[in-house]
Amino acid sequence: TFLTNHKHIISLLSSLVYISLIDMAEVMRPEKLDMSNDTSSLGSPELLHVLAVDDSIVDRKFIERLLRVSSCKVTVVDSATRALQYLGLDGNHSFVGFEDLKINLIMTDYSMPGMTGYELLKKIKESSAFREIPVVIMSSENILPRIDRCLEEGAEDFLLKPVKLADVKRLRDSLLKADEIAFKNIMHKRELQANDIYSQLKRAKI
Repeated sequence: TFLTNHKHIISLLSSLVYISLIDMAEVMRPEKLDMSNDTSSLGSPELLHVLAVDDSIVDRKFIERLLRVSSCKVTVVDSATRALQYLGLDGNHSFVGFEDLKINLIMTDYSMPGMTGYELLKKIKESSAFREIPVVIMSSENILPRIDRCLEEGAEDFLLKPVKLADVKRLRDSLLKADEIAFKNIMHKRELQANDIYSQLKRAKI
């Protein structure tokens, strides 16, 4: 038990040091992350909305900072139950209007009291409204059966804590690219539909 607590304290201290380094890099860099060449249909990186779930206040602050540095909008909650409430999957109304709720990514800790991240993942994937949202599981323990179980259940990725800034940026870039492709496919489909309607009108006129 002592050894486990000792490792946990070291992990927390490492996270705090990493947060400080991120803050320092944020202040010292000459300008914000350049998004001028971003062609995603999201239009603004601030619209990339991530729901972060973790029972540890240190880890919540840590992942929130990483996401904000990566130009993401972040909502943080302290449990899987609160996440379900926010999404409106607890049988009651969500905290915000469903039509206004736009979540692009859910990042959740695996080990949490009450309901684990794995159980939250299953709830989300069982939902018709949110099953397409990518879910990333985070854990300080590298347990292969746990990782395989989460990936088999539909997790987008499994990240070891402390999560790195490079991991967050990779996830963000992947989401933006997928969104851009989806947008282009929609526009192509609409163009084909418009051409079809035009052809029908032209034949009817003749």
